[in-house]
Amino acid sequence: MQAGDETAFAELYKRYSYPLFNVAYGKLKNREVAEELVQDLFENLWSKRTTAQIEQLGSYLFSALRYRIINYIKSEKVRTSYELFCRLHLNEADTGTEAAVALNDLNEALTAGMQHLSEKAQEVFRLSRLEQYTIPEISVRVNLSEKTVEYHLRKSLKLMRRYLRNFLLLLWPFWFFM
Repeated sequence: MQAGDETAFAELYKRYSYPLFNVAYGKLKNREVAEELVQDLFENLWSKRTTAQIEQLGSYLFSALRYRIINYIKSEKVRTSYELFCRLHLNEADTGTEAAVALNDLNEALTAGMQHLSEKAQEVFRLSRLEQYTIPEISVRVNLSEKTVEYHLRKSLKLMRRYLRNFLLLLWPFWFFM
């Protein structure tokens, strides 16, 4: 595979794609997402075939899939929270005073949290979580390596979770009534 042999890659795909899919589907209970994560994993494996030094391919693939699943679940939680924020924001005129105050507090917390981030971390956070760009796309846009983008994103998410945790718990009851 490292030499670019497509037949060898096809054999690896044939051997590992179904077991990987079963693991992803078992965790996510979503066929399309499981297929997408497995396809993305193999696409990444093929694109890095010349530079990757993998000794235990099976272990590598299952570990890489596990991290993709974790990242997907984390991003879904952020997306869901952001959808809640947007719903509250769009329905602000229809909601009671408490919801409007909570929404305002959440918006202030988001702004305050982002102000504690470096300029690059703010930009990476905005592109990833608010504009839904992937890490490779962000890497190209901000002219940083993917590892640096991941570092900024990890650091900004940790800070933003701390700032927003209290506000999301307060807004949770309003989610069910909308």
